[in-house]
Amino acid sequence: MKESILTKDLYQSMGIDQDVYGFGEKIEQNLIERFKTIDEAAEYNQLKVIKAMQEARVSEACLLGTTGYGYNDLGRDTLEQVYANLFHCEDALVRPQITCGTHALALALLSNLRPGDELLSPVGKPYDTLEEVIGIRPSRGSLAEYGITYRQVDLLEDGSFDYEGIRQAICHRTKLVTIQRSKGYQTRKTLSVERIGELISFVKSIKPDVICMVDNCYGEFVQRIEPTDVGADMIVGSLIKNPGGGLAPIGGYIAGKKECVENAAFRLTSPGLGKEVGASLGVTASFYQGLFLAPTVTASALKSAIFAANIYEKLGFFVAPDSKEERFDIIQAITFGKEEGVTAFCRGIQAGASVDGFVTPEPWDMPGYDSPVIMAAGAFVSGSSIELSADGPIKPPYNVYFQGGLTWQHGKFGILKTLQEMKNCGLIRL
Repeated sequence: MKESILTKDLYQSMGIDQDVYGFGEKIEQNLIERFKTIDEAAEYNQLKVIKAMQEARVSEACLLGTTGYGYNDLGRDTLEQVYANLFHCEDALVRPQITCGTHALALALLSNLRPGDELLSPVGKPYDTLEEVIGIRPSRGSLAEYGITYRQVDLLEDGSFDYEGIRQAICHRTKLVTIQRSKGYQTRKTLSVERIGELISFVKSIKPDVICMVDNCYGEFVQRIEPTDVGADMIVGSLIKNPGGGLAPIGGYIAGKKECVENAAFRLTSPGLGKEVGASLGVTASFYQGLFLAPTVTASALKSAIFAANIYEKLGFFVAPDSKEERFDIIQAITFGKEEGVTAFCRGIQAGASVDGFVTPEPWDMPGYDSPVIMAAGAFVSGSSIELSADGPIKPPYNVYFQGGLTWQHGKFGILKTLQEMKNCGLIRL
């Protein structure tokens, strides 16, 4: 009891009043069993990571870096074997030269598509930054400029796959099917690995040689299986999201079939060089340690997202996923219906940060987006969305997308700060 009082007092000294604290405590008490289930999945995934590292014979020498060309980089090559082991696939490309998730996706697409091919998205509109990669919004260097066409089949109103529409869309030019696991700036349901597997099986039954690529961002370690376990030819992600565990300072990965991965390597470096070059520049240890921590960090982010959903649903806001739904990524969408709600929430998240907690986020015209975007991310790694962060486009229906939290305790504090900010602005009543 004494410890609880001390904790409550510390929250109060950090700007959380008694009503906000009490509201959060009641919500948390109802989540004990659910959090236990998340911890069980984290334990399983932690063992998976350890097993993958042991099988690849990770040694102390692997933690050292290289410079220059990076020939015979033991740590880099072993790490890529770890990723291949972990995702149960043939090969992987894990590099600091891949600057972000969008870059990793563009690399996978540009390296495995050729002029005259067609790209198909059977799950509707892709994430905003991919619109310029594809050429939906004209941009220099897009797939469209290389004569690669794009076709899209939207999900049905109930969120299910439009199988007949997909069947009609697949043609002799369909070379690659891209499946976005997470919701992006939408409120549709995130796809479970099982549903992704069903979709891949359907696509392959129509055109067996088509490449099925999954944008795995925000989904790694949320379930006990990954898309490569259910037939994906490639999975793609960012190391400043789940698999970097908050320690990777940059980087991305492409894992899957050897031919697909090698194509990406030749595009990343140069024809004839591929995976043989690319110095690790001293970041290898953080890649290994970040991956080691990733299952428990992802579990903390999941708990934070579920806590947010339960709080804001209780207050009458639309949340996706809702408070009871099973989770397949770490993102929590909350619909506020007006700009003030989005900006107040983001101010609260920023105020909960250890780094730059004193600054105020403002909407701005970010590259790759079609409207001003506000982002709150006081992070140790700039832009890292496995750390406590929130963002949203300033346009109807005024959704905010919350994710991250390297520890559950930090995630809890950040959400309470959003609640306090909303209360102070008169946007909610407890």
